Amino acid sequence: MFKNELGALILRIALGTLFFVHGLVKFQDGIENTVGWFASIGLPDFMAYGVALTELIGGIALIIGLATRLVSALYTIIMIGAIVKVKLSLGLLGNGQMAGYELDLTFLAIAIYLFINGSKLLSVSQLIFKKDSSELTKSVQQ
Repeated sequence: MFKNELGALILRIALGTLFFVHGLVKFQDGIENTVGWFASIGLPDFMAYGVALTELIGGIALIIGLATRLVSALYTIIMIGAIVKVKLSLGLLGNGQMAGYELDLTFLAIAIYLFINGSKLLSVSQLIFKKDSSELTKSVQQ
């Protein structure tokens, strides 16, 4: 069990960090650019704010282990949307000018894994709710 939790921790921190950076860049480059791009591909403007905030705040939440399953569910929705709406037509590896959906597919797979399994090791949620903490502690000690 400890190996599974350690693996989930690594995936949680990696996914959280990458989404945090993606969200941060959307704001650093000017969220208006992202809003305009969303409109150009036929999505409502307000969705750009929702996606950027979910990436940024959700990234922090994943890194610290808060609401891992909820955040992962939101990331699953975002990644399905990104693949279907933007990247699918470019193919798995892209078209030479734009990247394909290989990275998005990887993020999707990690998000689905974390949604299904969660991640308790070194998580704030574990400290707050102390759910299954005795079972996790026993597995770590083995």
